[in-house]
Amino acid sequence: MTIEESPADTNSHGFTLQKRRKWPLIAIAVAVVVAIAGYFLLFRGNGSHSANETAGATLGVVYLDSNPAEKAIIEYIGAHIAPDYGVKVAAVGLGDSTQINSAISDGRYAGTIFQHRHWLRQVLDANPGFKEQAATGPFFHWVFGIWSDKYRSVQDLPDGATVSLLADPANNAQGIWYLAQAGLITLRPGADVTALTQKDIATNPKNLKFTLLDFGAQPRALPDLDAIVGYAESFLAAGVSEDKLIFAPKSPDEFASVLTVGSNYIDTPNVQNLIKAFKDPRVQSFIADDPEVKKLALPGDPA
Repeated sequence: MTIEESPADTNSHGFTLQKRRKWPLIAIAVAVVVAIAGYFLLFRGNGSHSANETAGATLGVVYLDSNPAEKAIIEYIGAHIAPDYGVKVAAVGLGDSTQINSAISDGRYAGTIFQHRHWLRQVLDANPGFKEQAATGPFFHWVFGIWSDKYRSVQDLPDGATVSLLADPANNAQGIWYLAQAGLITLRPGADVTALTQKDIATNPKNLKFTLLDFGAQPRALPDLDAIVGYAESFLAAGVSEDKLIFAPKSPDEFASVLTVGSNYIDTPNVQNLIKAFKDPRVQSFIADDPEVKKLALPGDPA
């Protein structure tokens, strides 16, 4: 704005205010909006700068950074399997599940093995703009089961025992399934294993009491509870001894890891070759035989 003297105006303070023309500012604003839109169209919309669509590019596959078995599996594929399919693979560790799914959806990374189908469904329901899908069958089964610092078997749990389940709906359902497999509860006939809640418990002969905790809180709570149903990665990372795992059958396929990829990129040659590499039978042999991996993961059937 400019300042001009206006002595005739008795209501003024000795000057008047005049606004500059608005069109230069409007033009600048339009240019900024166009630039931002161009960025999203070029880098986020059509994926033209994604490694997924770039011949010879290294494809990042994400693992949950708390799980060394996932990292080892991806690194094994990158070193020993991917070259046979004409693709380069690197392991990328991230810690936030929403960040991981966002990065797969928009093509920053090619895929991830950190989740099962029902966790992915939860994320997609909460973030409808994400475009991501499963590209394999059960890739591996996480070691998951009932842990106790006080009892050596599930039969030893006392009447009224307090048991922790994971707080998120999908893994809460998996925990209830494990309690049923252990004979501690029975389920309502016809109950959907992928959507179990405490309302699906038909009988609870030991009068178990349930408390919900997240991944990080479960290992810390182990000394205070009678039993906890959760993932080995959480407990082993916290220094809990493997012998505290008192019941651990293989999880149902519905809760097995799958390789997920961005839906906008699944038909690209790079991603198709990536999927073939992850389905190679040698990967399952590695999962079954590697002494460190099998503490946290069991073979699946990704074909």
